[in-house]
Amino acid sequence: MNPTLHRRRMPIRGILMLVLSTVLVLFGAALSAVPAHAADTCEPDPATGCVQGVVKLSSGEPAAGIEVTLSGAGAESTATTDDAGRWVFSATEAGTYTVAIDETTLPEGQFFKSAGEREVEVSLHSTASALFPLTDDPEAANTTPETGGDDADAKPASAASSADAFSWPRFWQQFVSGIRMGLLIALASLGLSLVFGTTGLSNFAQGEMVTMGGLLAAAFMGLTGNLWLAGLFAVIACAGFGWVQDKVLWKPLRKRRLSLMQLMIVSIGLSITLQYTFQFFFGSGVVRIDKSTAETITIAGVTLTTQSYVAMGVSLLAIIAVGLGLMYTRFGRATRAISDNPALARASGIDVDRVINIVWVVGGGLAGLAGVFFGLVFNGLNWFTGGTMLLMFFAAVTLGGLGTAFGAFVGSMIIGMIVELTNIWLPGDLKYASALLLLILILLVRPQGIFGRKERIG
Repeated sequence: MNPTLHRRRMPIRGILMLVLSTVLVLFGAALSAVPAHAADTCEPDPATGCVQGVVKLSSGEPAAGIEVTLSGAGAESTATTDDAGRWVFSATEAGTYTVAIDETTLPEGQFFKSAGEREVEVSLHSTASALFPLTDDPEAANTTPETGGDDADAKPASAASSADAFSWPRFWQQFVSGIRMGLLIALASLGLSLVFGTTGLSNFAQGEMVTMGGLLAAAFMGLTGNLWLAGLFAVIACAGFGWVQDKVLWKPLRKRRLSLMQLMIVSIGLSITLQYTFQFFFGSGVVRIDKSTAETITIAGVTLTTQSYVAMGVSLLAIIAVGLGLMYTRFGRATRAISDNPALARASGIDVDRVINIVWVVGGGLAGLAGVFFGLVFNGLNWFTGGTMLLMFFAAVTLGGLGTAFGAFVGSMIIGMIVELTNIWLPGDLKYASALLLLILILLVRPQGIFGRKERIG
């Protein structure tokens, strides 16, 4: 190795190690600053069970100020839904409980689709849920009480009733929500696509990097009390984790010439390890980054929280910055060269390992930013939020074309729009299935994806 080159690299490594050490120290301090229980949350433990849910209007917006009552085990508690439509109860005894909504507190023109009262089975150290779908069609309303255990037992409205609920204001509300969802998916998908393009690895731990961003933001929020600083520290920590991943794990495995299948299995193991780590430190309950009530802004009849507008704006700027960097910088040209032909890029004098390491840093930072915004926009996240969205990330990358950053962005926007728009006609539990069905149909016609290139196999 050239000694001059070695001396130039040493300060850079020293700076990176100093930054990483600082982030780890802040992370440790932040964990101690996170409260074990918040007044408006419930975390299940061996002596506590949780009952929770979200009430949404027929338009899909949260229903605030709804009175919810939990009765059972000789006790009765009342709560009011917050601005996110969320309600939660803690139970210290296992058994059958009744969750009921006071119909008089429903907004004018809103009716129960199925019932205003449900029975749930509560166990200690677990969480039960109850769903109360609303409609603005009085003819589709049904006030007959039904029983059930959790969200999966809720009776969805019929296809005809859902179709009758269509309205243009609701369509535009869901349309903008689709743009928001697409931008958030694009942040995580870009990192996934860059890693695949340069290494060929399908990183199954990308979802956990998104989760890490949100959980770290909540931890740093408890330490700093400043949302912007908390988000910045979380993104820096996730970028540092991407650097450590490549240096400690992926680069040594590449040098040992492990196959892509073996690397993929390692990424699955890393994903599971991170999930259990998150549960150990943060518990299995919902973690909120900002516990204050978010303000809402209505523009052209579309109502979103200020955090949603900020998330959409910052996400778009980050995506544009990455796109311009890939198109007009030396790093971007090197990345494209490695994606096309790694061996030729190395023979041309490109430091392939260094470029891949930077790709991991960028991918980790984008995933962390996505996690911060997921936690803010959806008013909380838990240890498995990233795992739930991982299939959407892969669907977006595959739909747009494997290894292409622009394709990942377009695929993400399509997936986000489909997920939110189909919620007008289909029950909420099926909205992700509709996006995956579209993916299958498009791949049957164009197997390489929208912007992918045909390749000869064999």
